[in-house]
Amino acid sequence: MKTLKGDNIYIRALEPNDLEFVYAIENDQSIWEVSNTHTPYSRFLVKQYLENAHQDIYEAKQLRLAICQDQDFPALGLIDLFDFDPKNNRAGVGIVIQDNENRKQNIGSEALGLLIEYAFCNLNLHQLYANIGTENEASKALFTKFGFEMMGVKKDWTFVNGVYKDEAIFQLINTKF
Repeated sequence: MKTLKGDNIYIRALEPNDLEFVYAIENDQSIWEVSNTHTPYSRFLVKQYLENAHQDIYEAKQLRLAICQDQDFPALGLIDLFDFDPKNNRAGVGIVIQDNENRKQNIGSEALGLLIEYAFCNLNLHQLYANIGTENEASKALFTKFGFEMMGVKKDWTFVNGVYKDEAIFQLINTKF
């Protein structure tokens, strides 16, 4: 897969020149809560990850794509399929847009729409799910816009800054493709 193109953005496979961007995202403590990250990543580890990013989703059980806006190629965010389960035809979805200005431009919305279509049409998945902190109103609005339904709440699921927080699971069943 080279790119999946929308009206204003495209999502593409990770490239070696994404090293600094992925390194910055993985080490941004302000988003560790949503990415379930607990420790920093070295450039060496991120470089190794990028060198193996060519692995097929069936082998790696995940697919991480860069979200881009123009042909200059810089990434604005990342969108993932993770915990890919080909037996049960499902995967988790995660998305992060690097800065607040880009979050206000519907970039995440367009990227999520492209990924849903890819997951259902190309991978023939039956369902997608997202784990979202119950306080994360922006993410809840984004996913419900595409038909994800909250299926339940995991109480005291994450421990963040000395406080236990609830996490909701949202699910989208493929009924359109």
